[in-house]
Formats: sequence, structure tokens, C-alpha cells
Amino acid sequence: MERNLKNVLVISFGFLLLFTAYGGLQSLQSSLNSEEGLGVASLSVLYAALIISSMFLPPILIKKLGCKWTIAGSMCCYIAFSLGNFYASWYTLIPTSVILGLGGAPLWSAKCTYLTIAGNSYAEKAGKNGKDIINQYFGVFFLIFQSSGIWGNLISSLIFSQSSNKVEISEESLACCGAHDCMSETTNTTASAGPSESLKYTLLGIYTASGVLAVLLIVIFLDQIKSDRAETEKEIQKTPSLWSTFLATFQHLKDKRQCLLIPLTMYSGFEQGFLAGDYTKTYVTCALGIHYVGYVMICFSAVNSLCSLLFGKISQFTGRKLLFALGLYGVLFEKHKEAAFANYRLWESCGFVIAFGYSTTLQVYIKLYILLAVLVLSMVTYGVVEYMEVKSSPGTPAATKKENVGTHTQETTM
Repeated sequence: MERNLKNVLVISFGFLLLFTAYGGLQSLQSSLNSEEGLGVASLSVLYAALIISSMFLPPILIKKLGCKWTIAGSMCCYIAFSLGNFYASWYTLIPTSVILGLGGAPLWSAKCTYLTIAGNSYAEKAGKNGKDIINQYFGVFFLIFQSSGIWGNLISSLIFSQSSNKVEISEESLACCGAHDCMSETTNTTASAGPSESLKYTLLGIYTASGVLAVLLIVIFLDQIKSDRAETEKEIQKTPSLWSTFLATFQHLKDKRQCLLIPLTMYSGFEQGFLAGDYTKTYVTCALGIHYVGYVMICFSAVNSLCSLLFGKISQFTGRKLLFALGLYGVLFEKHKEAAFANYRLWESCGFVIAFGYSTTLQVYIKLYILLAVLVLSMVTYGVVEYMEVKSSPGTPAATKKENVGTHTQETTM
């Protein structure tokens, strides 16, 4: 148990170090690399590459390299993105964004596979329920990992707050912030002239070092699971082939409920894309200064984590319908969860790509209208799903046909 727990902690702190860097850097992309929309373009390319990666790379890499070396190699893809930001241009950021996107899906899949194998292995030796041990391992992982949103943003704010380039913002400059942004590099003056190159390089150096430490932690301290190759191949054999997964994903769209949930799923991507691509730049950096971006995102991360825990408890007493009006809870499908999760990742990533794609061509107020329209549509279509579930609830003739519907709360992280 001690050895397994050690490995869980190694993975957890490795991800903490890695996403401390990536999370902070993602929040700053639209502000640090605003010329010609380079920052948001890189994020759009990143999530497009992630869609492609999730379709075929994870099973191949895990089978060939094993979980440990897939994790270590995928982490190096994140380091490449940090290095690309040192000399940010279309020739450095776009390729490194593709590299990161391709490494993202194998990283998370290898982590899940490792924790699953470790949990089942210990449960078999200890005579315990495998699911219980796996849940404990994932609980420890997310307890540590979730704090990465705080540390990465705190580092950026502490470093950029040392900037001596702060200027007093005028009313004319404030008019170019927020919903009616001026969409112009020359008129969109911010509360700060931007951090000096030395501070920028200091931050990127810290982020890069954090990523390197994550890789070293995995390489040096993470054990290969006993019979890792054999156990991993067992897990891979359980994984459907690329073609079967592709077919199952789109065959699942025959279910009307899944189609009705597409707007809600895409809204998740739209909302997070707006937060990273527009809100931090036009509301925070423009009006307050880039050194406030980290503090604002810390508040978001802390409240997000708190509400995830709080609403999960409240739902036991209120049911999902009341919480839907506040937090947009999704409906998933227990008997077809692989296809349902694949659809979730697909449509959420599409939301990201679209949001980042139009980020540099539309004014913020238009994007807000788009967000509101998608949100309203999501509420309507989700309401139809709930109505369908009421009709098929126990005691109705259709109940036996749709007993496979369960509810889960969804929380995003890349």
C-alpha cells in the first residue's frame, strides 16, 4: 500500500508541477501574445490537435511505451509549448501548440490507466474492492492537482506586479476595454505598458523549470508497475479500436438525448474559450493590468473547485433539476459511457476551437451575445432531455427502455 501510495503521490505532484506552468501560461496567452491574435490562435490550434490526438494516439503510445514513459514523454510536449513562448511568433507557437495538443490525450489516458492498474493490483492482493481503491487513488490525485490553478496564476501575478511600466489609465483608454473593445492594437491602451522582457523571461523560465521538474519526478521516482507491459496490454485490449470508437461516437448521435446535449457540451467550450481568450485580455489586462490576471484566475479556480464540491453534496437533497438552473449539470449514459464521453470531449473541444477561432475577428459584445444565445439554446434542449426522462421515469411504460441514464457533474481541465 505504501509503495502504491507513493506512486500516486508522484503522479499527482508531477501533474501539479506541469499544470502549474501550463495553466498560468494559458491564462496569459491572449495578453502576452496579442499581436494579430497569435495567443488565441495558438490555443485554437492546440485544441484542434487535441481532438485528433484523442482519437488514435493514447492506445498506441501506451501499448508501445507503457504508462510511465508515455506520461514522461507527453509532459515533454508541454515543456515545448513553454519554450515556444520565449520567442513567440507564428513559427514557434503554432508548431509547439500542435505538439502540446498531440501530447495532451496520451498524458491523461496514461495517467488514468496507471492509477487503474495500480488500484486493481493492490485490491487483488489485499482482497478489497478494486473500484473502491481506484476511487481513493483518483481522489488523492485530484485533491493535489486542482490546486495547480492557484499556484500557476499566483506566480505570474507576483512576478508581473514587480513591473515598473505601470501607467495611469485614462477614460478614453477605458472605453476600449470590456464589451466594446476597440479591436485595435494602437488604441487599446492598457493600465500597464506590459511587463519588461526580463520579467517575461523570468516567468517563462520558472514555468519551464516547473515542467522539467515534473518530468524528472516521473522518470526518477515513478515505478514501473509490476508486469506493467502485460497489465497495460490487458487494459489496451479492453480499449476499442480507433475505427470502432469513431463509429460508436457518431452512432451514439442516433440517440435524441445525445443530440440535444450537444449545445450544452459546446457551451462549456465556448465559455472556457471566452474566459481564456477574451475575458483576461479585455476586462482584466486592459483595465487593470496584466499582473491582475493571475489574481482574477485564482478566484475563478478557487470558486470553481468549491462549487464542484458543494453542488455535488447539495444535489443529494435537491436533485439535478434545481441545480441545472444554477450550474448546468449534464446527463450521461451508463450503458454507453465510452461513446458518450467521446461525444463530450469532441463537442466541448469543438466549442473551444470555434471560440478561439472567432476571437480576433468579432467584438466582445458580439461574443457575449453568442454565449447567451448558446446558453439559452442549451437550457431549452436540456429541458427537453429532462422532459423525456420524466416520461420514461419508473411507473411509465417507457421506463424499461431507458434505465441506463445516470447523472454526473462535469469539471474541465486540459
